[in-house]
Amino acid sequence: MFFVFNSHHAIRKAIANPHKVADFFQLRPSVFGIDFAYRSTCNICGHPSALILFNSFSSSLASRNGEREDFYDSNDGSKKFRLMGFHDAECKSSSFDEIEGDVECSDSDNDDNDILVVNSVNRNHGQNEGVRKIEIEEEEFRHPLVREICRLIELRSTWNPKLEGEMRRLLRSLKPRQVCAVLQSQDDERVALKFFYWADRQWRYRHNPIVYYAMLEVLSKTKLCQGARRVLRLMARRGIVCQPEAFAYAMVAYSRAGKLRNAMQVLTVMQKAGIEPNLLICNTTIHILIMANKLEKALRFLERMKLVGITPDVLTYNCLIKGYCDVHQIDGAMELIAEMPLKGCSPDKVSYYTVLGFLSKYKRIKEIKDLLEKMMKDNKLFPDQVTYNTLIHMLSKHGHADEAIEFLREAEERGFQVDKVGHSAIVDSFCKQGKIEQAKAIVNEMFTKGCSPDVVTYTAVVNGLCKVGQVEEAKKMLQQMYKHGYKPNTVSYTALLNGLCRNGKSLEAREMMNMSEEDWWTPNAITYSVVMHGLRREGKLAEACDVVREMLRKGFFPTPVEINLLINSLCWEGKTVDAKIFMEECLKWGCAVNAVNFTTVIHGFCRKDNIDAALSLLDDMYLNNKHPDAVTYTTIINALAKKGRIEEATKFTLLMLKKGLDPTPVTYRTVIHWYCQIGKVENLLKLLDKMLSRKKCRTAYNQVIEKLCSFGDLEAADKLLGKVLRTASRIDANTCHVLMESYLSKGIPLSSYRVAVRMFNRNLIPDLELCEKVSKKLTLEGKSEEADNLMLRFVERGNTLHHGQHISQSS
Repeated sequence: MFFVFNSHHAIRKAIANPHKVADFFQLRPSVFGIDFAYRSTCNICGHPSALILFNSFSSSLASRNGEREDFYDSNDGSKKFRLMGFHDAECKSSSFDEIEGDVECSDSDNDDNDILVVNSVNRNHGQNEGVRKIEIEEEEFRHPLVREICRLIELRSTWNPKLEGEMRRLLRSLKPRQVCAVLQSQDDERVALKFFYWADRQWRYRHNPIVYYAMLEVLSKTKLCQGARRVLRLMARRGIVCQPEAFAYAMVAYSRAGKLRNAMQVLTVMQKAGIEPNLLICNTTIHILIMANKLEKALRFLERMKLVGITPDVLTYNCLIKGYCDVHQIDGAMELIAEMPLKGCSPDKVSYYTVLGFLSKYKRIKEIKDLLEKMMKDNKLFPDQVTYNTLIHMLSKHGHADEAIEFLREAEERGFQVDKVGHSAIVDSFCKQGKIEQAKAIVNEMFTKGCSPDVVTYTAVVNGLCKVGQVEEAKKMLQQMYKHGYKPNTVSYTALLNGLCRNGKSLEAREMMNMSEEDWWTPNAITYSVVMHGLRREGKLAEACDVVREMLRKGFFPTPVEINLLINSLCWEGKTVDAKIFMEECLKWGCAVNAVNFTTVIHGFCRKDNIDAALSLLDDMYLNNKHPDAVTYTTIINALAKKGRIEEATKFTLLMLKKGLDPTPVTYRTVIHWYCQIGKVENLLKLLDKMLSRKKCRTAYNQVIEKLCSFGDLEAADKLLGKVLRTASRIDANTCHVLMESYLSKGIPLSSYRVAVRMFNRNLIPDLELCEKVSKKLTLEGKSEEADNLMLRFVERGNTLHHGQHISQSS
């Protein structure tokens, strides 16, 4: 258990205050939760650097003016809250119940009720910028009390009453900002949330308001939206003032979890709490709408902002510009940039960089140059070294190295010197295109400019040479790095090893990796993975398994996909036992072996008709807490039915349904094939009813009829025809055609004719050529009335008979 502390004091307090008993029991699940097996280290250096992290618009945030840092002071917070024009300082707990955790927003949702919330605010209120972000100084993270609390949190698996008392004593000595530092130091946000809940329940301790905001800030960087919702509810119960920043954090958490509707419902909660939206909450809303590709809603929200007197800033417009670019409406983005000065908000370089990035992606060089001219002429924003570096990187990233060179030359003509990073980006782009000579020319040019290439530049060339098969040249390039005073790193050697493996020289790559200590470099997980896959592709599976074992000894773990590729290769070569042993070794080392890996080995045993070994491995899955999926059961079902053990196959089919697993299309095909082959149609229909009640399969009965036709059981197939003629689709018509052809091949054209008549009765038009064959067969057998009736059905529906086909005039 995690944070399962002595709770007698809380129980006594609940009994003494009966009206708070509900709150006490509502918080219990967070205390007695399942122990999370995550390590939490005290990161004293890492702390957040932005209130709401908009990576694409970081430069715009620098222009925002903040309020005084002491706004959160608990003594006068309510007073300042009222001075800002808010009417209700305490949010009602019931309001948060409106944010449902399981409601999703569909693309067709056009409900603007949440956006209309801004209409209800006082249009005469001031332009609120909200509270300033709580900056935690580096000294707070290094404080001995903070470090000791973090150390005790790491020992949560061995917690005892003595350590609890020490933790409680330290907690009471912590200042509010130090508590914030503890929360922000946790690598796992769920651990931080559990510590927050535990601390809130301690006697003679109450969280300072800034701690609630710090907790919400931590949660806003995750998908833990329900945690953010609970913190907001707790603030309401504790009488903590809910500023718009608190709701902004919750909105971001909901949006990260993919719950747009819930994020927008936060605005409704704000309205019922009597809190007026400010520019921050509006920018957050627009950002969330843009990230969800709801540009039209974002534009409507912008108009609502203006109506209530909230003036958008450059960050607002930059979000919308990005939204236009995301939906490829570049003209709309340009119009918005042109309108910004008229709205009293001049665009900044980020506004233009967003559009430049879109144009760079699609190689629209002329428009890039025109936009640069417009940037200089209209807004006096002159391209600087950052501008050219940005353009060079954007173009190189999207594979437009030739165009990147043009801007490199232009930058040099204007007196700007592009650094080695920009040159390396161009070199890497050329190498990825296979233009090695051009890449080498740029490297030589760097020497003449006094901008010596570094390890990154050389590594890009090595990687490019390997991609075009020039492995020997890549080796020479690696040696040149030493001559120029640069030591190849792990990435450099990994690129070379990858080239060797791609060119069928995996053993040489393996030998080079063995000599890594002598060459003063250390292989990483990617290095081992590259060599392992190279050996696997060349069929050297024993050597590949040895590489994985060495990888595990070094503390690197292969992914389940990599394990599965190697296991699958062993099974295809008939070495299923070796595959099982290898998988068990990975499991013992702590690798993330999953159900797919077990299923691969089970399939290997089934392919070798070793059903008992497959069933034994299925039991091992349960023992290792790996739950079989529908593919696993389908593999077992197919193997048992193939051996004639149909009753056991039925048992596993029912077991799969009982465990709540949906049968796949392959499951349906497997069951239908083997039941039809042995002629147990009645049993099949009963089993199909149970399967269809779990997971619908539109073509299930079509498959049964067609499979029965292939096995020659036309009578049973004809009895099921009514089940497929209920919907009368094209698929059903094809099934009827299969039955008609089967009757014709058996020499029973009259039964084929009856199938065609049933199709007409269900407004299905049979195949004309097939019906002509049926008509001819009927005529030969002296059944001209049926033959004429069949052709007449086509004429009645406006179909033209083929040349030479006629209807006899017999009475």
